[in-house]
Amino acid sequence: MPSLVEKDLSSLEFWAKPQAERDDLFAALRGAGERVFCPLPGEPGFYALTRYDEVAEASRNPEVFSSEPTAVSPVDPPPQIIDYTGSMISIDDPRHARLRRIVSRSFTPRLVERVAGDVAVLARRIVDDLAERGPCDFVRHAAMPMPLQIICSMMGIPDSAHDEVIDATNLILAVGDPDYVSPDGRDRPTVLAEKFSYLHALMADLSRVRRDRPADDLVTALTHANVDGEALDDRELGRFFSLLVVAGNETTRNALSHALVLLTEHPGQRGLLQADLEGRLPGAVEETVRYATPVTWMRRTLTRDYELQGHVYRSGDRVILYYNSANRDESVFNDPYTFDITRSPNPHVGFGAPGPHFCLGAHLARREVTVLLRELYTRLPDLHATSAPVRQRTSFINGITSVPCAF
Repeated sequence: MPSLVEKDLSSLEFWAKPQAERDDLFAALRGAGERVFCPLPGEPGFYALTRYDEVAEASRNPEVFSSEPTAVSPVDPPPQIIDYTGSMISIDDPRHARLRRIVSRSFTPRLVERVAGDVAVLARRIVDDLAERGPCDFVRHAAMPMPLQIICSMMGIPDSAHDEVIDATNLILAVGDPDYVSPDGRDRPTVLAEKFSYLHALMADLSRVRRDRPADDLVTALTHANVDGEALDDRELGRFFSLLVVAGNETTRNALSHALVLLTEHPGQRGLLQADLEGRLPGAVEETVRYATPVTWMRRTLTRDYELQGHVYRSGDRVILYYNSANRDESVFNDPYTFDITRSPNPHVGFGAPGPHFCLGAHLARREVTVLLRELYTRLPDLHATSAPVRQRTSFINGITSVPCAF
């Protein structure tokens, strides 16, 4: 088992393999009945938590399974980017609770109502464009514009910055893998620092404007927030923006892309959906998130010795919570390898397991995916992928970079 894990889980080659091959390994790991250690060259390595109950218990105990110093990399952040990485996703209480409280209260009813209206308007515009354009890349022309434009609209980011924001988020996610090599030869910390610095600077410039000229956007709300005497400082604003554009853009975009692929590959499920679009669309969205699991894993670091599901882990041990494996756990899901939009119940962990780090944007992501899929399959009912998708070369995100579509 150790040699198999060392060969596969720690390599990008494994994550580029077909879904069935990856599923086979995770099934073997769930059934191993022992701790699964994954070595990393020159690093302490990590333990893989692959069973649903393991992932859920670790998520419910953040005082033991810490998100610091990072939740998004098996290795610790290098010194030159440490200032950029302390977003809500990679910190613990009480700082996490404070940030989440401030951000949550900034989503005012008026802002939420406006965003909901923006989602509907943008969905119609995207489908208008597709209908006129004809066969095209679904990711570029449908899945990518939805979350990016909603986030940028919500934050008040100018249109001129959209392309550079996409470039920054894509590189941040790709660089998270230990085997990443920059096309121009620069090292990983340099690339990360450059892209994080750009996002922080963009946020800082906009927040300075909003301090003097408030608008009906989230940057204004966060800049002027004062919850129980607390507000966000410039560094916290930059970290939150980085988290929002990376997590909010990538996860929703990939859920939409996977939905097209899955509904193309499973015509029976597509037929069920179209026979009762309103009734079955919520279940289709949940099953897409379970089956695809756009965010594959998160890291935790133990603060003390702890017995988890019969195995003892030591203080300082690093563990990876494999959501993709938990979402295939045979002890929780009947026929877990079957894509079934009528699955009920469906207690997937595609937005994270229950606990303080459950995705703050899950509701918005569900709404974006639901509204766009409704618009697509109402107006373009025969929309389908015309060839296999090109997948993103990363273990952290189950990403699709392009998939051609026609109708």
